[in-house]
Amino acid sequence: MAKFRLKSLIGCYGRAHVRPQPRSKSLKTSFSNLSNNSGSLLSPEDLSISLVGSNLFVFSLAELKIATNNFSKNHFLGEGGFGPVYKGFVDEKIKHGLKPQYVAVKLLDQDGAQGHKEWLAEVVFLGQLRHENLVKLIGYCCENEHRLLVYEFMPRGSLENHLFKRFYASLSWSTRLKIAIGAAKGLVFLHEAEKQVIYRDFKASNILLDSEFEVKLSDFGLAKDGPEGDDTHVSTRILGTHGYAAPEYIMTGHLTSRSDVFSFGVVLLELLTGRKAFDKIRPLREQNLVEWARPQLTDARKLDRIMDPSLDGQYSFEGARKVAQLAYHCLSKKPKSRPEMRDVVKALEIVQNIDEKPNGLFVFEASAETEEDENAKEVDRKLKEKLEKHHHVHLHKLRLPRTSSAQSIIHNLHKNCQCKYRGKGRVLLSSYSSRHSLG
Repeated sequence: MAKFRLKSLIGCYGRAHVRPQPRSKSLKTSFSNLSNNSGSLLSPEDLSISLVGSNLFVFSLAELKIATNNFSKNHFLGEGGFGPVYKGFVDEKIKHGLKPQYVAVKLLDQDGAQGHKEWLAEVVFLGQLRHENLVKLIGYCCENEHRLLVYEFMPRGSLENHLFKRFYASLSWSTRLKIAIGAAKGLVFLHEAEKQVIYRDFKASNILLDSEFEVKLSDFGLAKDGPEGDDTHVSTRILGTHGYAAPEYIMTGHLTSRSDVFSFGVVLLELLTGRKAFDKIRPLREQNLVEWARPQLTDARKLDRIMDPSLDGQYSFEGARKVAQLAYHCLSKKPKSRPEMRDVVKALEIVQNIDEKPNGLFVFEASAETEEDENAKEVDRKLKEKLEKHHHVHLHKLRLPRTSSAQSIIHNLHKNCQCKYRGKGRVLLSSYSSRHSLG
């Protein structure tokens, strides 16, 4: 999705080397201080001095061409507002001190939606901030007109791909909760830093996933320093992605940490529904996800209708209800009514700990060699327990798995039965809910 472009205010030419120094927990260099120096050019040496302690590597264009096989099409990962992204490999042969690793190299599109200022924001913020839920910036290239960024490689790509692209397996309910919590923790770190940072571009495509589905927030090109002193907000040009931006920010340009909370609420809706924040393909009244879904979040009867069909009912209804209520509050039109991200994390962790069987089909997990035997034994045991606890008539109301073992037991049970099910081959429903769970 396109973003508006801010005019580049600063120049940077040539190459520099950053001396490794102990890292500070706070931002030593303010992005606003750098970006306000519109009257002078920022040399590579000045930038490296500003980033002392960042441990960033400064690459040449030639080195990154080697790493990506001259930006080969076979290494192409995707493209965003900043420009194309390529997979590469770096080691000590390319830059002394580099451990062997795969990287993602982002190349600024000179004719794209972003420019030098967005590139500088990435270098300044990610060069000084380190957290397990922020993507690691390994280095950068600032050579003539070329601007590149080098990140750790995230093998599972973005949350956007897993939710909306074909050929991706559906994310489980537990994985969605894990992703929401990781992303929320990333925002907590930014909002509670000694020098507050407002992310401003929180969306599914900027949530990257490693091999274990651990979250890393990426793309800090639109990030801003938070308000200082007695200021309650930051006044800035309206930038961001349609469908994610908070309404008060769109109306006034006033930016606060609660603007990020609203965007987080939108992503929660995407995780719940499997729908995009804005989708022109859908009917007009359903194109804006917030406008369509928010009124239904507090009604338990309607919630089931908007849940992502690809979950196939495999989720905790109570957990989904709590997440929906949380999203409802995050999406409040009044910024002060939205929770702080620290409270959001606590609420999601409570949901994660809810010990409730999911709705939908019951799935036995067993190895391929013993699956049939294990299923039969488990069904037999549970059915016998139910026979001891419940009257025969009640058994007709139970929703049980459609397995050959279960069918055989029920068929024998009904041989001499005078009820309406007598003699019928199928008396079991195909699924059961947690309300009628066995055992």
